[in-house]
Amino acid sequence: MSTRLRPCPRRPNCVSSRAEPGTRPYMEPIPYQGTLEQARERLLGVLRALPRTRLVKEEPAYLHAECRSKVFRFVDDAEFEIDGAARQIHFRSAARLGYRDFNVNRERMEAVRQAFLAAGG
Repeated sequence: MSTRLRPCPRRPNCVSSRAEPGTRPYMEPIPYQGTLEQARERLLGVLRALPRTRLVKEEPAYLHAECRSKVFRFVDDAEFEIDGAARQIHFRSAARLGYRDFNVNRERMEAVRQAFLAAGG
């Protein structure tokens, strides 16, 4: 499967399930059961419930959301590719600006994973 997710830059403000396993930005993809469409709807529900998050692109197997920080309103981009063949959701979450993100993107993706799995993964 080709990917729309770009590699993480060499800054500690990005996480991706497409990064090399064992590296700092790597996180496991999110597994799912059921159809791609069911996984997409569940993921949309999780993203719509995230505070300060706005969906900016919705395609059958790709979602892009902008997530704003509470205090300074910095924007992070969270992108998701739903791989129907492997039944996995790949993702990339990165700060647009700055060098560090103090693990905000990693924590966000863990929260998305937990909410998705709790909703029936």
